[in-house]
Amino acid sequence: MIARTLHIDWTRCDGRGLCTELLAGLLDRDEWGYPRALGYGSDVPIRSELMDAARESIALCPLQALSLRY
Repeated sequence: MIARTLHIDWTRCDGRGLCTELLAGLLDRDEWGYPRALGYGSDVPIRSELMDAARESIALCPLQALSLRY
């Protein structure tokens, strides 16, 4: 069941890649190091079992480029 989506704000992101490490099953890195949602645009559906990892990614993003949407 998908409860929320992880939104990537491309205007804030500088491609550090921490989110891609924490959410390896959902995000990949492009050739410049920016997160790429596997099969999605900037709003990535988050399964309930990955919600803790998504929250950690949001908390650790140095530029606050990630957020949860309902």
